[in-house]
Amino acid sequence: MKKKKIKSSLGSKIFTILNSLFMIAFVIITLYPVLNTVAISFNDGIDAVRGGIYLWPRKFAIKNYQTVLAMENLIIGARITVARTVIGTVSSLIVNALLAYVVSRKRFLFKSQLSLFWVITMYVNGGLIPVFLLYRNLHLTGTFWVYVVPGMVSAWNMLVLRTYMLGLPDSLEESAQLDGAGYMTIFVKIISPLCKPVYATIVLFVAVGQWNSWFDAMLYNRMKTEYTTLQYELMKLLSSVMQQSGSAASASERGSAAAAITPLTIRAAATVVTMLPIICLYPFLQRYFVTGLTIGGVKE
Repeated sequence: MKKKKIKSSLGSKIFTILNSLFMIAFVIITLYPVLNTVAISFNDGIDAVRGGIYLWPRKFAIKNYQTVLAMENLIIGARITVARTVIGTVSSLIVNALLAYVVSRKRFLFKSQLSLFWVITMYVNGGLIPVFLLYRNLHLTGTFWVYVVPGMVSAWNMLVLRTYMLGLPDSLEESAQLDGAGYMTIFVKIISPLCKPVYATIVLFVAVGQWNSWFDAMLYNRMKTEYTTLQYELMKLLSSVMQQSGSAASASERGSAAAAITPLTIRAAATVVTMLPIICLYPFLQRYFVTGLTIGGVKE
């Protein structure tokens, strides 16, 4: 018995050591690209072209962030981006959750047909031009709502929510119906609290997509500066820097102010600016990424 305990203890220690080493290596691999991008963003542009920057800037400079934060439409773009992220995420979650709840009910007659219809939309697309004409006929182009309305319904998000709701015990809904609760009451007070983990996941997915989106701003609101987005402005800034940079020699001829920034460092600074809000949002949603909230709630 003692030998077995010693062997078990030794094996447990080896597993703990190997698991710790693996997790440390995983954290390093995950954090290195982020730290490297931050280091490049704080480095002088011409010096960064030489390479060899890893975790700390070799020649510290804040010109990259000054250039990014001095954009003409930065405040407008940031305001529109925040608004579309908040409104688009909330509206998408509500609409997809309601659709998923309806489709997940056993008494709903057309749940299979509707699910198949939404799956088809994931693989079949009308094309860029028909979609543009559709949005124009719906008077969405040139407005803020072109960022919100088309993304309200997502087949993938709806199916994810439906699958999670199907895994909830039927006894919860049946007991609520016996007490006189309607479908909306069941959805708000019973289903939704139990769906917090999947809700948090969908919120993170939609929020990241809304925050990083720039193509719709270029396509539908290119001439509407009042509806520009932060990502679109950063994309235009990067394009202008790439066009103006030319070669290192010509950049040095234009003066130290122009030579201090390059597409590499501007791209790094823009990346840091855009990913910072999402990094701040993630810790608040991480605690909901836990399944099994219904374990022990109802005994089947």
